[in-house]
Amino acid sequence: MLTGNGCPKTALSIRDALEALEGRWKLLILFALSSGPKRFKQLSAEVTGITDKILSKELKALEMNQLISRRVFDTFPPTVEYSITEHGASLEKVLEELHYWGLAHRAKIIGNN
Repeated sequence: MLTGNGCPKTALSIRDALEALEGRWKLLILFALSSGPKRFKQLSAEVTGITDKILSKELKALEMNQLISRRVFDTFPPTVEYSITEHGASLEKVLEELHYWGLAHRAKIIGNN
């Protein structure tokens, strides 16, 4: 793709994907949810460095893009659980490739430490 002639439709689909996954946190949230459903505080603890305000905003965006689902249980106080959807799970290959690229990038930039 990077070595050939790109077409406008390719650029549009890449833009759509980037808009759905933009930012520093969305892929990390999806990765955290890949091991199973989690409550807000569990996600907050697993996604190191994210604030509760940003986590809330990112969860809403991920839900809007149908990458995660939000389930509210009828308890007092209400229990809310987030889980990855089938559509969100379809990003597994993207995350895997990003993982391998990140390892190679770290080795190239930082060296093998």
